[in-house]
Amino acid sequence: MSNAVVIVESPAKAKTIEGYLGKGYKVLASYGHVRDIPSRENAVEPDNDFAMHYEVDTKAAKVLKDIMAALKDADTLYLATDLDREGEAISWHVWEEIKRRNPKLAASLHVHRIEFTEITKSAIQQAIREPRSLALNLINAQQARRALDYLVGFTLSPVLWRKVKGGLSAGRVQSVALRLIAEREDAIEAFKAEEFWTIHGHFTAAGGKPLPSTLAVYNGQKVEKFSFTTEKDAHAALAQLKPHTYSVYALEKSDKRRYPSPPFITSTLQQEAARKLGFAARRTMQTAQRLYEAGHITYMRTDSLNLAQEALTKLRGTIAQRYGNEYLPAQPNFYKSKSKNAQEAHEAIRPTDSAHTPDMMRLEEDQRRLYQLIWQRTVASQMTPARLEQTTITLNSEDAKHTFKATGSVIIFPGFLTVYQEGRDDEADDGETLLPQVKEGERVATREIAPEQHFTQPPPRFTEATLVKALEEYGIGRPSTYASIISTLQDRGYVRLDQKRFFPEDVGRIVAKFLTEHFGQYVDYNFTANLEDDLDAIARGEHDWKPTLRAFWGPFKALTVEKNETVKKSDVTTEATGETCPQCGKGELIWRLGKYGRFKGCNNYPECKYIEKTGPAATPGQDTGIACPECLAAKPQRHGTLLKRTSRMGKIFYGCSAYPDCKYAVWDEPVQTPCPKCAWPFISKKVSKKYGEWHRCPNCDWNDNPDAAEATAKFRERFQAARDKRTAGKAAAAARAKAEKAEAKAAAKATAKPKATAKKPAAKKKAPAKK
Repeated sequence: MSNAVVIVESPAKAKTIEGYLGKGYKVLASYGHVRDIPSRENAVEPDNDFAMHYEVDTKAAKVLKDIMAALKDADTLYLATDLDREGEAISWHVWEEIKRRNPKLAASLHVHRIEFTEITKSAIQQAIREPRSLALNLINAQQARRALDYLVGFTLSPVLWRKVKGGLSAGRVQSVALRLIAEREDAIEAFKAEEFWTIHGHFTAAGGKPLPSTLAVYNGQKVEKFSFTTEKDAHAALAQLKPHTYSVYALEKSDKRRYPSPPFITSTLQQEAARKLGFAARRTMQTAQRLYEAGHITYMRTDSLNLAQEALTKLRGTIAQRYGNEYLPAQPNFYKSKSKNAQEAHEAIRPTDSAHTPDMMRLEEDQRRLYQLIWQRTVASQMTPARLEQTTITLNSEDAKHTFKATGSVIIFPGFLTVYQEGRDDEADDGETLLPQVKEGERVATREIAPEQHFTQPPPRFTEATLVKALEEYGIGRPSTYASIISTLQDRGYVRLDQKRFFPEDVGRIVAKFLTEHFGQYVDYNFTANLEDDLDAIARGEHDWKPTLRAFWGPFKALTVEKNETVKKSDVTTEATGETCPQCGKGELIWRLGKYGRFKGCNNYPECKYIEKTGPAATPGQDTGIACPECLAAKPQRHGTLLKRTSRMGKIFYGCSAYPDCKYAVWDEPVQTPCPKCAWPFISKKVSKKYGEWHRCPNCDWNDNPDAAEATAKFRERFQAARDKRTAGKAAAAARAKAEKAEAKAAAKATAKPKATAKKPAAKKKAPAKK
């Protein structure tokens, strides 16, 4: 019989911790929050000092029933939920419900709050020895955050229903993230590429070794990005550069050090997992949660770069044993967080034991890959820097008017690069260029001097990694919320993820524009970041939470009322094009928002019902150059090719350029290789989580991955069997219903009494007419 009950958040964690604590302890899971404010009016009452009315749902009621039952035999309650403000609030809600349900039992209990950053036996036992009280400041910060999210969502979403269309939602943080994506798309559309040219010298040093370089000085002037803006300018420069001979004017060598990245925090883990593993933020956090609950890594929601002293000692031992003392710095490496609100008492994300190398762990594939990433990053963070020798060779013309420069580097000592190198966003990783050995004054042979055309590039669309990075830099949201922010934007249909890039949908751009124009201060990056700072100040006990809510609510509510009265829906969902309607010749074409996005229609509707044709045929696609097989087979033969397009639902497909005359389309990427079995003009590439990249023929059953082919065939068999079963079931049901109906009709006919023939009443004799 237990005399202590421990409450954690997840059942997986409960099982592990109960094993560590042994007899006398019963560990139960709360399964997250046991109560929350419902999505209905007056769940938060601003006019009643922001009273919050919490409710327990059906699932949580069963959880609380189990907790109350376990407490009947206990004298101590340990609240061991996660150590952030959400975890603190979960503990508080559990305790509040216990007091409400059985005040007498609650009064008899010894209640302790315990916290730990890793699920190991020593960490759990130490937490039991060093309990604390519930932190009211953290609880109030969570209540303030929850109240703000409710007030914004419940007040602003109905405005979107009236002014844009039904079913939309707005959020305190999601709306700002949407604005980031929409504004980036605006910048891409407004971007105008500028042409510029660079000039490269391809020389040969002694021994015939190539020496690539770039023009740095031309006619005594430093070459800038836009020194040559046309092909004419570049060729004019070539005419002056080519007649000269070039020699090594200067040779500079310098030692550079490249230092390791700090261990992971939540945001950097999400960014790096997106870059290197292709994981979405939600997938990263779910996988990390499972690793944490199994005791393999420390708590995964953190913004601290600190490592515990015990962990540092183990890491240094692992490095010395596996890589040697030359890879171990004299003192541990320490990192300082850039976040002013980082909770330095917490730890960075690390393996609970660095001696447990990735190759020793028996984990599911996602967990194995993420654990390896965390292990490598953590170990590398405590290793020596890499040493590189950087060489710059300066080549001058004989008249010293023109200068080419060649730069390269060589790794002298790899240091931490032996284990790990951080990924990059929107650029290639640094490459190491080897330059030939040359001497000052040495003449080099000119192989070629050639120009290269470039165009300035628009800002890149956000990936999950760069969006998380931007949110972090602006101070919008918190690392623990990034995954849910991104998921919400996709679930609402505001953005889509295509080729790992975020594209705003039409409705998303309209919502972002409406909120920016009419609620600008509330989707302002600085305002949102400052509000996060206020929540952190509440958590530190520096601010009271209700004055913070009052300061926000008054102006926000007044603005909402004003916009409801003054803004017309047509002003939000329509946009003039300046084009005359081709049908009536009088009206103007305007953009409207429809079920599948924006479309052009006449503003004289309903008198003129002209709508410009939209959809795949009107959307230019990227030509793959692969001939459409149906067009080839047509008589007379057509000449359509497959274009890469995006469907109305945001999915990539490949359709014929001759649409609507030809409606051939495939979902998988076509590859210009005839099928080896049926000679179909192309095969298609499929990518799946289980089988990776493989190819199949869209016309026959050819497949270059036997496992995938077998799985596909089995799936088709099961699918067809299920379809046949449904069809047979429907037919049998219809036959039974028909038979039952016929039987009922026959039975009713058999039991019916014969109808009596009604006698016609005798005709009344007419009275004789009076004379």
